[in-house]
Amino acid sequence: MDYQEAIDYLYSRLPMFSRIGAAAYKADLGNTQALCEILDNPQNKFKSIHVGGTNGKGSVSHMLAAVFQTAGYKTGLYTSPHLRDFRERIKIDGRMIDDGFVTEFVDQMQMAIVDIQPSFFELTVAMAFSFFAEQKVDVAVVEVGLGGRLDSTNIIRPELSVITNIGYDHMDLLGDTLEKIAFEKAGIIKPGIPVVVGEYDSRTAHIFEERANLARTAVSFADRNRYVSGWSVDHTELVAEITSIHNNEKNYYHLDLTGIYQNKNLVTVLEAASILRTSGWNIQEKQCRKALREVKRLTGLHGRWEIIATNPAIVLDVAHNEDGIKQISKQIEITDHEELHIVFGMVKDKDFQKILSLLPKLAQYYFTKAQIPRALAEEDLAAAAASLGIRGNHYPDVNGALQAAVSAASKKDLIVVCGSVFVVGEVVLPS
Repeated sequence: MDYQEAIDYLYSRLPMFSRIGAAAYKADLGNTQALCEILDNPQNKFKSIHVGGTNGKGSVSHMLAAVFQTAGYKTGLYTSPHLRDFRERIKIDGRMIDDGFVTEFVDQMQMAIVDIQPSFFELTVAMAFSFFAEQKVDVAVVEVGLGGRLDSTNIIRPELSVITNIGYDHMDLLGDTLEKIAFEKAGIIKPGIPVVVGEYDSRTAHIFEERANLARTAVSFADRNRYVSGWSVDHTELVAEITSIHNNEKNYYHLDLTGIYQNKNLVTVLEAASILRTSGWNIQEKQCRKALREVKRLTGLHGRWEIIATNPAIVLDVAHNEDGIKQISKQIEITDHEELHIVFGMVKDKDFQKILSLLPKLAQYYFTKAQIPRALAEEDLAAAAASLGIRGNHYPDVNGALQAAVSAASKKDLIVVCGSVFVVGEVVLPS
């Protein structure tokens, strides 16, 4: 079995949430525990940081990994889903997992796959933990896949748990209220392990506080210790002025991630770094500053207000739920452009009527779909949008839609591709 055969085997043999949705979701930890038992419990052989939340958990995970790398720690990073290459999910110091390890792991685990019948995500988590243990990382930043309490990653005992925020997403699996969703996200809080919650919300704060009390640990709400008191942004960086609530001290941070929603994520990361520092991790303030200027280079993060072309500007963003689309709309408002063009596709299990209602009305739309079974047909998406007064043509593939937008746009226009991680992942980047 070579690498491509191993990848084909994973995609064809194992149920994959990103492709088929809820049918692939295993609402318990049994399979992951069984896989890791076979592997001699690699999750217990390295230190970790656990990052969950509705939005921003991918960005926060990459930012924290960049901070650890810059501080001199050998740093693992597990995130999902990937955009273009399966190996993006599992990295050490920004380098993707070796082809050879993937191949050997799949070969080694074939009997276990038959016996345990894991999902794609469950096996991928076990693969990541095995790789991090073998490579003896100093720390691994582990992003929750879905929810928290029953997520496959929730077999680790981390140094710190981070929950970015709570919003409406995956309500068919996590619950139809913010309180129910928060309960699932709070499931990563563990006895004696400190927790950072990025955004205080009076509707859900008590859930985190109650869970932390039961776990006899402390919860810190990041935005109750620091806030963004000013910011500026251009094509290359976001500059944020962060003010301490306790002493009114101001500090400036430069990020190579230019989405204005990164302001919130920055506050979360700074609080996490502060707690880690007091826990004995050697993370200096100057190392944080350096890391935040180089997150993309250090970790390979893509798809967050990522400008891939100019004249016209083409931006990719993986925003795909209510809060994400609201943030994209704010970003568009402050971005200098003439006409706006939006290439948009979604998956079936989102509340697409609600999300469509949040999109800018003054734009030319190009409705499309990713090439996965879970994708919402472009004709259905266009029809739903039309019922809300949003009209546009539809295209059977992402790059056809993007090419139509480029052909229609002038040099000073803005083209945004969003609505689904999988839509963004299928964009052919300019050479």
